[in-house]
Amino acid sequence: MRIIVTGGAGFIGSNLILRLAEAHPEWEIYNIDKLTYASDQSFLKPLKDSGEYYFKKVDLVNRDEVHDVVNTFKPQGVFHLAAESHVDNSIQGPEPFIQSNIVGTFNILEECRLLWKDDEEAWKNNRFLHVSTDEVYGELEDEGFFTEETPYAPNSPYSASKAGSDMIVRAYYHTYGMNVVTTNCSNNYGPHQHDEKLIPVVIRSAIKHNEIPVYGKGENVRDWLFVHNHCDALDTAFLKGSAGETYTIGGNNEWKNIELVHKICNILNEEVGNGPDGDYKNLITFVTDRLGHDFRYAIDASKIKNELGWEPSQDFDGMLRQTILWYVNKYNSK
Repeated sequence: MRIIVTGGAGFIGSNLILRLAEAHPEWEIYNIDKLTYASDQSFLKPLKDSGEYYFKKVDLVNRDEVHDVVNTFKPQGVFHLAAESHVDNSIQGPEPFIQSNIVGTFNILEECRLLWKDDEEAWKNNRFLHVSTDEVYGELEDEGFFTEETPYAPNSPYSASKAGSDMIVRAYYHTYGMNVVTTNCSNNYGPHQHDEKLIPVVIRSAIKHNEIPVYGKGENVRDWLFVHNHCDALDTAFLKGSAGETYTIGGNNEWKNIELVHKICNILNEEVGNGPDGDYKNLITFVTDRLGHDFRYAIDASKIKNELGWEPSQDFDGMLRQTILWYVNKYNSK
């Protein structure tokens, strides 16, 4: 099978490609990525000479580039992860998010539709998996969970752009009968995440004895999903999901931001030591809250569990410790 992964040089994309290459050695994987500031191909070096992995620099906003790569490689499946994803950046400058997440999604989706539509077997069997976020649902109060039936209520330019891309993919199923599946995931963590995200920021700030910034009072709640679990869920949804369906993917693992920061500091105290006055928590500094900061996200992932047999690992402490040690090694080696 010939597979395109968009955004494969990003955090989730690169972890996904490694997962797919191991699970499906017979697959040819074509990574297309425009190589933004958040991209890093070094994580994929083990695949460079495999003979089943290819890379091409492509900007999905450029329709001609997308047309050329789709019609040259002729994929039988697409894992679409390419997106601008940092909420703070979307607040300061929303246009790249509209272009990349909405226009880019349309371009790759439409080129696949045009490639597959006249081949009855391809139209039936080839699949487009669209990877999205739980942020499209807005925010929750202290109770309740997002499900596949939750109405969309995005509150940031980032989440609005992802909601727009979700609607385009949905329309291609209902209008054309295209074989699409959408997934909406909670916050990912794990190795190779870009330095701007919360967990890497906390670790880097701590080991450099810089202030650890925490928005507001740190009361915002997020569900945390280990990236390897997420990649397994994406593979499962691609292989087993029903066309036109949406699957929410979460870790059943809610933490207030301040609780998570304390947890990271405690692990650093154990594994690294040398915190100020013996405790990295002394570096925590509360900063002005993010504009429109959603209070709580939480996912009910029972649909993908009941229908497709996937559920996340529950070893959060072990996976968080593994993640922290990966970053400690990365930052100390610089």
